Amino acid sequence: MSIELGIDHFGDVTERPDGTLKHEGEVLRELVEQGVLADQVGIDLIGLGEHHRDDYAVSAPEVVLAAIAARTERIRLASAVTVLSSDDPVRVFQRFSTLSALSGGRAEVVVGRGSFTESFPLFGYPLEQYEELFEEKLELFRRLLDGGTISWTGRLRPSLQGQVVYPRLEGDLPTWVGVGGSPESVIRTARHGLPMMLAIIGGDPMQFRPYVDLYHRALSELGTGPGRVGQHSPGHIADTDDEAKEQVWPHYRKYVGRIGRERGWPPPTRESFEQAAGPDGALMVGSPETVAGKIVRSAQGLGLDRFSLKLSQGALPHEHTMRAIELYGTRVAPLVRDALAD
Repeated sequence: MSIELGIDHFGDVTERPDGTLKHEGEVLRELVEQGVLADQVGIDLIGLGEHHRDDYAVSAPEVVLAAIAARTERIRLASAVTVLSSDDPVRVFQRFSTLSALSGGRAEVVVGRGSFTESFPLFGYPLEQYEELFEEKLELFRRLLDGGTISWTGRLRPSLQGQVVYPRLEGDLPTWVGVGGSPESVIRTARHGLPMMLAIIGGDPMQFRPYVDLYHRALSELGTGPGRVGQHSPGHIADTDDEAKEQVWPHYRKYVGRIGRERGWPPPTRESFEQAAGPDGALMVGSPETVAGKIVRSAQGLGLDRFSLKLSQGALPHEHTMRAIELYGTRVAPLVRDALAD
């Protein structure tokens, strides 16, 4: 089997050597450098996630992706994710069709509802319409992908009558739907005939096998296409397992601890971290051999077409992420591809 190997990044605000946090502008410039390196070492794709909070610098993925596009030649450029619920589908389409044009057709979109809700009050959307907004806007976005003149009637967004949206695509704009693990989200993705990106950030990835089976069964019953499945999981790579864990743990503890306080989770412990980073955990932390083995396990167990490693855990310094990208492209990717070719 073949697989695409990508990296995802949220523009985590990182530390300087003295322990102070960098300005978001510095983080964004370093993120472009990371994208350039990913292209040079043969990684297939870089995805940037949209957030609107102080621990992430990326609120406009398309702009950063365009900067990376200008300095790269082959790497595909995606969001990870675009929060479609609190955006306008027409503007999302225009931004990504523009990115596609500038990059020679390398743009992709991963749309989703997002794991945070800051964008709803920021852009004036009621949180109680969380599900309805995504359902309606995904329907419109799917129609826009077909091109041509569009007439569409909605309830939460003004209708369109005989409109053409510019710039028009020169080819396809691959669009995935980010799924966190609800059957309803899986069925919705299959109904639109779109690829499914599973956000697996905890537990054993094999627990998601029923969702993969449901997706393929729904695609078959609905006649909407063969489908593709991807996995997005956090991680970090260093030369040895111990080095990778020691680099990540202090930042992971603060990062996950903050999110946990917001959501009522217990604080992370070193024991829970080690379990998450273990052979059956979703945290892809370790040496190239360890991370490659975990990716192969997921690829075979879930039938993956794509795996995206979410890099930069919390304030982990830029130089550690650069080394992780280098190892991912030069050592992890060949190991994974050789194992899956057997």
